[in-house]
Amino acid sequence: MPINATTDDEQLSTTKKSVTIIRLLRYLLTYKKRIIIVMFIMAYIVTAALINPLIMEAAIDNYIRPGNFQGLVHLVIFAVSVNVVLVICIRVRLYLMADMCNDVLVTIRQELYTHIQTLDFHFFDKRPTGKVLARIIGDINSLREVLANFVTTLIPDFLTVVAVVVIMFVKNPPLAAAALSSFPLLVIGMFLIQHFSHKLWQIFRRKSSNLNAFVHENLSGIRVVQGFAAEDEATADFAQLTEEHRVSFNRAVRVNNLFWSVVDICWFVSLAVMYYVGIMIIGTDKITLGTFIAFGAYVSMFWQPLLNLSNFYNQLLTNIAGAERVFEILDTPAEITDASQVSELPPIVGKVTFSDVSFSYDEGTVVLDNVSFTVEAGETIALVGPTGAGKTTIVNLISRFYDVQQGTVAIDDIDVKTVSIESLRQQMGIMTQDTFLFSGTIRDNIRYGKLDATDEEIIEAAKAVRAHDFIMEMEKGYDYELSGRGGGLSIGQKQLLAFARTMVSKPRILILDEATSSIDTHTELLIQKGIASLLHGRTSFVIAHRLSTIRSADRIFVIDEGHIVEEGNHDELMAMGGLYHGLQKAQMVE
Repeated sequence: MPINATTDDEQLSTTKKSVTIIRLLRYLLTYKKRIIIVMFIMAYIVTAALINPLIMEAAIDNYIRPGNFQGLVHLVIFAVSVNVVLVICIRVRLYLMADMCNDVLVTIRQELYTHIQTLDFHFFDKRPTGKVLARIIGDINSLREVLANFVTTLIPDFLTVVAVVVIMFVKNPPLAAAALSSFPLLVIGMFLIQHFSHKLWQIFRRKSSNLNAFVHENLSGIRVVQGFAAEDEATADFAQLTEEHRVSFNRAVRVNNLFWSVVDICWFVSLAVMYYVGIMIIGTDKITLGTFIAFGAYVSMFWQPLLNLSNFYNQLLTNIAGAERVFEILDTPAEITDASQVSELPPIVGKVTFSDVSFSYDEGTVVLDNVSFTVEAGETIALVGPTGAGKTTIVNLISRFYDVQQGTVAIDDIDVKTVSIESLRQQMGIMTQDTFLFSGTIRDNIRYGKLDATDEEIIEAAKAVRAHDFIMEMEKGYDYELSGRGGGLSIGQKQLLAFARTMVSKPRILILDEATSSIDTHTELLIQKGIASLLHGRTSFVIAHRLSTIRSADRIFVIDEGHIVEEGNHDELMAMGGLYHGLQKAQMVE
């Protein structure tokens, strides 16, 4: 079972819900004009709703009982006009809020995605892609109803409740008190329910994240799953996660449903008390029939908004956990950032210097220990050594995928921390063993290395790495559409395209991290010949376990346990009879 994908490695947020809500609502404030329009519409809707019981009261007491049917017709025409406009306003309100909420969600999602792109490798090392994906899509989508109902439910229903209470107490205080007799019971019930509900919905969000991460990882690694005949185990893990997801949802929903039960009970109790008191005093000078009927309508207008408000509060508890998870990532600082007084890296020659560099990915595990070396511009440096010795770490520090904890990494005697990350990486070409191709044409994938590359530059790069011939054999040639991750191509063809993508940028510093590991020996020889002219005059770092590919390097650094233990060209290192000599002999035996 992939532990990172299925375990609850995310901590529950301790941020106050009010802080999260206020922060979320700030996004709505960027649409002040539309909110003002909606508020005017809502003001009419609330006013019209409050008038309707008064119209009913007037119709009974002033027109029906005295027999004034002409006046009743005029009143009915007025009531119809008010309510036709009311229906139109409700439709306009729904349209405006849906449009505004979609814009807010787009803004939050764009802000989140932009921020994620600035985060360093440490962030992604600790989180499966599926869990990050759950934040960008699922958690943000869960905020839609909260944002919409804040304006369309919370504000107007709150005003309606206040207005109804005022009207009832003005008209008949004893009957109003009877109608609100169960309100304290509602307050106590909601307080107790929300205490448990919020935690249960946080747990549900975590289980949803675990399920999403597991599905993403297993579908991405379906070849491995099927290759090791692990379908049954994967199915069992999926069933376990699905069950945890179902159980957590049911628990949260059961507690949530108590909201409506409490409101319904309180509503029934208040009606019963009101009708009992009303029957006792109706027909007296204290209350007329029309007023009593209007009171019945006002009681519904009091409890229905409370039901809506409890529903909104229910949605808030359900989805606020999603907002907390989104803001958690937005508040995650990028460890690799530009300094406040950063400058642009000028066009470089390619000299690279490490001065007493030490680095560790986590406390207690030293990967590089006081490493120092200087690489002159145009040199080709090969990095060899056992797995985990620190080879990839060295090239990651050059490109600032990580920052050193001690020492200095400099390019052309300029500390890489003092220049912008963009200006640094624009002058570097990086190709790793993990070949990734995007959905789109072959032309677009190669152009990704240089977005303004011409077709001639793309073809030149493809020819240099001997990819042009197999590209032209494909349907539509350079316009051939690739599926996700280059499905349909061989591993070697994928790496050739990735190599062309790196070459088209014409970098001053070139990093090849096991870049030819999946290419057969014959193809590799062709590539070596093809890129010789492109490597000329450029500083290159080549990491290779296949030692036959780096014999022509100007210098070879042998890395072991975080140190450069040997340095020299192939002949010099073989003459030493040290670690490099042993690695070479071992591969010859293989």
